[in-house]
Amino acid sequence: MVRILPMASSIRPSLSSLKFSGSSRFCSSLLSHNSTRKFTYCHLGTAVPQLQSFGLKASTLLREKGGSFSISAAGNMAHASTAATQENVLEWVKQDKRRMLHVVYRVGDLDRTIKFYTECLGMKLLRKRDIPEERYTNAFLGYGPEDSHFVIELTYNYGVDKYDIGSAFGHFGISVEDVSKTVELIKAKGGKVTREPGAVKGGKTVIAFIEDPDGYKFELLERGPTPEPLCQVMLRVGDLERAINFYENAYGMKLLRTRDNPEYKYTIAMLGYGPEETSAVMELTYNYGVTEYDKGNAYAQIAIGTDDVYKTAEAIRLCGGKITREPGPLPGINTKITACLDPDGWKTVFVDNIDFLKELE
Repeated sequence: MVRILPMASSIRPSLSSLKFSGSSRFCSSLLSHNSTRKFTYCHLGTAVPQLQSFGLKASTLLREKGGSFSISAAGNMAHASTAATQENVLEWVKQDKRRMLHVVYRVGDLDRTIKFYTECLGMKLLRKRDIPEERYTNAFLGYGPEDSHFVIELTYNYGVDKYDIGSAFGHFGISVEDVSKTVELIKAKGGKVTREPGAVKGGKTVIAFIEDPDGYKFELLERGPTPEPLCQVMLRVGDLERAINFYENAYGMKLLRTRDNPEYKYTIAMLGYGPEETSAVMELTYNYGVTEYDKGNAYAQIAIGTDDVYKTAEAIRLCGGKITREPGPLPGINTKITACLDPDGWKTVFVDNIDFLKELE
């Protein structure tokens, strides 16, 4: 697991520290048909900082007039520039080459979990790395190489043998060709089956649920051969519409489908960078009337590849996300990343695509 150290946010100049003479009042009118298109009697703090952030000098926009200030047509130009810049950033997100790289979570016994995933779920141990100075070990497992598949990154912290999964995390999804045979194997290995094989309620897909040694739930879905067997990460959210908008605009995912189940009082939305049958996707679940969940301390984050972590961070801010790690290279390995929280507090790390491939070398 990448240990993310907080960085100081970039310092932006603020007009709040500058003093001007004369009166200052809030904008009372916008004369859109006037040739100069003035904002009259504007409080400087409401108009100028936004212009400054797009490179326009306040000195060229302001003129003193009888103890008050007016902002010329450049104000409107700045607002147009702001809108255009935001539109450009969000349009870039849609064109960015993004892929879900891995999901990170903590386990209490690394060898035990590796044994379960390889013997019962058919995964391969791709690599391990031990960081003794930080007192943790990572293991990467999956159904194919990391440069082309979505994989699991397990984290074992020295001396910690148990974590709280909480109520917010849902499950991981794995596509298998025969759910019943997979369940039989898991039972033979001493695994825990929490839902026997059978058709999903209201549908035809055969599924089953199991738990790994740490209590993480896995949904087994019966499907034909697929290039991406590790196919889902299900998380619960408090406002589904808000979450969908954020994942579409900030993360550049596509809404693949939604399904409402009023009988059981929940709605799901599937989002991702490709079809469910061939790609890993996010399954966001909204339970009627539940707006907050306990996240525990077991599940960590998802990593997503991007061509530019700096533009990614800008888009996340525009969409109301919280940046928890400013974009830039990690000390020691120089891989550029940025980290953020979505509106429900779920963490995501974006990793530079080129740097990620260099790490794998």
